Formats: sequence, structure tokens, C-alpha cells
Amino acid sequence: MALTRPRLTEHHGIFMPQASLQFAIPFLCEDLPLYVDPFLLWKSPSQQDKALHLEMVNSFNHLGYMAKKGNAEEAVSQLIMGSECEEVGLGVSARRQGKRISRYQAEEIVNLFQRIPQYDQRGFHHFEEIQFYIDGISRDRISDFACNFIKSFLIDFTMDECERLGIPLEDCTVKQFYDPAKQVFLEDVPHRLPVNPESGRPLLLVPKRWLRFVPWISFDDYFKGYCPRDEIFNPGEPQTHIRVLNYNRDNYGIVEAYVRERERTADDCKSDPLFSQLPVISAKRKLSEILKLATGKSDGADKRYEDAVVQLMASLMYPHLDFAEDQNRTVSGTHIRDLIFYNNRSHPFLKELFDDYESKQLVLEIKNVHAVEREHINQLNRYMAAELGRFGVLVTRNALPKARMQDTIDLWAGQRRCIIALTDPDVTQMVELFESKQRLPIDVLKKKYVEFRRACPS
Repeated sequence: MALTRPRLTEHHGIFMPQASLQFAIPFLCEDLPLYVDPFLLWKSPSQQDKALHLEMVNSFNHLGYMAKKGNAEEAVSQLIMGSECEEVGLGVSARRQGKRISRYQAEEIVNLFQRIPQYDQRGFHHFEEIQFYIDGISRDRISDFACNFIKSFLIDFTMDECERLGIPLEDCTVKQFYDPAKQVFLEDVPHRLPVNPESGRPLLLVPKRWLRFVPWISFDDYFKGYCPRDEIFNPGEPQTHIRVLNYNRDNYGIVEAYVRERERTADDCKSDPLFSQLPVISAKRKLSEILKLATGKSDGADKRYEDAVVQLMASLMYPHLDFAEDQNRTVSGTHIRDLIFYNNRSHPFLKELFDDYESKQLVLEIKNVHAVEREHINQLNRYMAAELGRFGVLVTRNALPKARMQDTIDLWAGQRRCIIALTDPDVTQMVELFESKQRLPIDVLKKKYVEFRRACPS
């Protein structure tokens, strides 16, 4: 059984929590649903970030200069080349593959330099503004343009991080490499980078400090609260974004005022964390919701229990266990909800689980039942395969019946497989530790494991 949502670090045997790394750990089989926001580089106190922002804006504005000098076709071709950056793996693709913009879109972008006098005279200060004029240009495209224009820096950053962590580099070919000296994109430039073992394609690492779910200068934000709808739409008329785009092209001042407002409030613009813990008050509410639920499936209690446990456990285990995924599976017609974590070995107990049970990932199976049955034990046992390891957790309501506890002891004695249970009192204690900050919630999991091992034959 393969790992769930495998990441570059686990593939190379590097078990470090995401919170301790400067870059966003890339998935191997899918995109990371975050985007590089150029505004974060613009507002950064780092002179390096500011210089990179200036470089990407100047590179973008050079396309307008090319068109003005009669090389519009070349400017369009260059823009198309720079519109997709698969190496960074940011976005929503399930296969780490994207598509470039169309020639029509590229022509429309290049035409902005001629159509809007302010851009013709001084270029763009924030090239994210193209969202306000061109259909189909959104956060993923802005991010890809940004990454491609500063790909040289991302290559150096990636090589440095890989050397520091011991991630091997391989000879590969980088596409859409922007040469700042020649001010053109080059195809198929040889480099040494980490590669995706699934596809053999090169990977680039991106600093976490540049990432947001939505860019600070955003068409959706503008459409929701800034565009003058009374001037654009007649009463009762559908409020389509196309009408807004057309209006903006002839009313640059509205866009400029919005951008100035976003600059004025730049202090509020922060990078988005790759994972956010629940605040203590929310964790206590989730616990209260769990404790009030009846066991079984009546009135959707099982689904509500599963949802609450997933949200709560993902926060309680962080940052020592990075959340991987919650998933559904069916065994013999029975619905099963699992919660899966990456084992970063960042805590001595987690390293012990890896050493003793080869647990590369930890599986928590969620059961809203009054009493765990033998089949529940067997289901989790069958799921614990070589890749995941031989350690599993049942999150359930009550302590295991004596006979079921004996089943888990026999399983350990015969196959050195370990299944322990976290019950309502255990989850309550974890939330108390989460609130007090005096000890780690994961210590409750360790306590349950120690109690289990004491009950096993020596």
C-alpha cells in the first residue's frame, strides 16, 4: 500500500515537520493549493524580496516595451511561455500539470500597454492588475508568471535547501527559464535539481513567506467590495465579471484607487500558513460537541463525530504530526473514516514508533460506537500495510472491552502489530493539555502506548 499524499521529504527519508522548514514541502502526485503572491515580495522588509519583485515587474513591463518597438508577436510568444510553471507544484491540479494561456489571452494582455495610457507611459507597478482586464487570468496564473520571472532565484534557493537537508540533485532540463540579461525565456536549460520520482520532472522549492490562498490584489475582492456596480449594471441585470472587465479597461482610475487602497493596508497582508491550528476556544467547542453526541448513526451522529475528531486531532497533533489527509474507505460494505498523519519523527515517541513499527505514516481510524468489536480491530489491522507501518489508533468513545483488549494484545504478541484506543476521556485530556500549554497533547498518545505495552507479555 502506497503512502497517502507522498511528499518529497518522506520519499528521501527526511522526516522534518513542515513548521521547521523555510519552504513548502511539495507533494509528488498533486499540487499544493497555495500561490505565490507578488505583493508579499513588494511589501517585504527583505531587500532581496523587494529586488526580486522589481525584477519580475521590470521583466513583465519589458514585454510592453517589445510590443511598442514593433515586436508584438515575440512579446506574445514570450508571455505564453511564461504562463505555466509546473516545477513549483502550486495550484489545484491533481497531476501536477497545467496549461499555458491561449494566444488570444496573451494578445489581450500585451494590448493593455497600448490601450491604457498609464501602462503605456510607465508600465505596471503590480502586474497582478491584469486580472482586472483579462478574462481567465486569476491567482494561479499570477503565481506562475511570478515564479517563471524569478526562476533563477528559485533554482538557487532549491539547490541550497536540498544541500542543507541532503535531498539528492539530478541532471534535468528546466523549461521556461527566464534570462534577465537577455530578457527572454529560454527553453530546455540544463540544471541540477531534485526530481519527482513519479514523473522524473524537476521540482522547485518555494519560500513559505511568499504564499497565500488568494493574492492581496484580487479581482474577487475588487468585485465584492470596490467596483462601482451602479455604474456598470442596470437594475435587475445579471452582474457578470465580463461587464466589469470591459468597464475597467475604460476606467483605469477605479482600478488605480483600489490598488492604492491595498497598498495602504499592506500591513494586513500576511502569508497564509500551510496549516492553521484551531484556537483553544474552538477546540473546547469541538470537544463539547463530541461529548454530547450519542453513539451510533442516528441523526447523523457518526458523521458529525468523524468531522469533529478530524478537525480536533489535526490541531492537537500539530506540529509534531503534519496532517496528511482524512479519507473514506469501505470494507465489506462498512464505511470507515481514517485520519492520516506524516510521521516526522520530531518527538522521541514518534521516532520510537518508526523504529519499532516502521510507521512512516500514522493512521487513526474513527469509530463512533458504544463498544469496539472484533471486526473493527481486524479492519484496522488489515489496513496497516508495509508502507504505513504496524501501528494504528482507534479513536472511539469508550475503553475497549476486555475481550477486545485481549485481541490487541494477542496481535502484538503474534505479529508485533500495535493498536491502541483513544477514548472520550483521553481526547478530553488532550484538549486540556492543548489549552494549558504545559505539556503536549501527543503525550496522551504516548501514555496510552505505555499502558498498552505494560499489558503485553514481555
